[in-house]
Amino acid sequence: MENAKKIRVLVVDDSPLFRETIVREISSDEIEIAAVAANPLEARDRILETHPDVITCDVEMPFMDGIEFVRQLLPQYYVPVVMVSSVSNKVFEALKAGAVDFVVKPDQRTSQSMDTFVKDLIQKIRIASSVKTPALKQQKAISKVSSEIIADTGKIIAIGASTGGTEAIFSILSALPPTIPGIVIAQHIPAVFSRMFAERLNKQTALMAKEAATGDTLSQGTVLIAPGDKHMKVKKIGNRFQVECFLGEKVNGHCPSVDVLFDSVAKEAGSSSVGIILTGMGYDGAKGLLNIRRKGGRTIGQDKASSVVYGMPKVAYDIGAVEIQTALSNMPLTLYNVLK
Repeated sequence: MENAKKIRVLVVDDSPLFRETIVREISSDEIEIAAVAANPLEARDRILETHPDVITCDVEMPFMDGIEFVRQLLPQYYVPVVMVSSVSNKVFEALKAGAVDFVVKPDQRTSQSMDTFVKDLIQKIRIASSVKTPALKQQKAISKVSSEIIADTGKIIAIGASTGGTEAIFSILSALPPTIPGIVIAQHIPAVFSRMFAERLNKQTALMAKEAATGDTLSQGTVLIAPGDKHMKVKKIGNRFQVECFLGEKVNGHCPSVDVLFDSVAKEAGSSSVGIILTGMGYDGAKGLLNIRRKGGRTIGQDKASSVVYGMPKVAYDIGAVEIQTALSNMPLTLYNVLK
């Protein structure tokens, strides 16, 4: 990377020790520290002075927390932000405010090591640096889909996503009625946060969402989220679909893997399935979505303009896996139409 342009990062954290640790650990041939700041007020000055490519920002800070900082900063001066957080629901508020992604701080309560943290942070900084402009904000609320959908017990909806996916999934599910066929989701997310994400969906949508466990059965209006450290497959038992969650090696660099889920949906549900691939870096899910389409299932991909990262949907589209490509705001209606 000798001749490649370095990614210039502004590190915002109120802990001098943690700030120094981040600076030391991420500085490399690939990443240059543009500046550091102890709080959001200081960060504003550093942004104007140094024009960083990416900002890493602690969630909990004095004067103004990281969420409010992101909320105020991004409409005025867009810089991709990676949040650095302890285990907290607040990360979802930060993502809602416009942060690209988050990493979990090393913590005695989790198995997260400093090495894992640094590796994740560098990877998220790389991805964030490719986000040049924010995905189109949904200025108007996505129209809610009519509750007239009559769930066919033989139908199943499978969704896969990575960077930017939690907000995309939330916006789609918020527009769906409790009569929708059962939904299975593989979202690339740290283990503890998959449960928090499921709880958020359960509380704030009309659907019954939970972190999946082996033996859980899909039914009308239910949503099963793959645990953040396990793969998930579906199996048809009689005329119902049941899930199996299991530990395994990463597939396409991820566990849970969207391909693992989609491949099982193609095999078990075939033409009774709908596969949806959303925003994310890489290619996980593309081949699985192609399998769903080849088995007669319907397939939908998010378009470039509304994706935080147009990676996974692009690969899927390029290999012919996407039957219908659409903006995030049109996704619920598109899903409704293919279910009819």
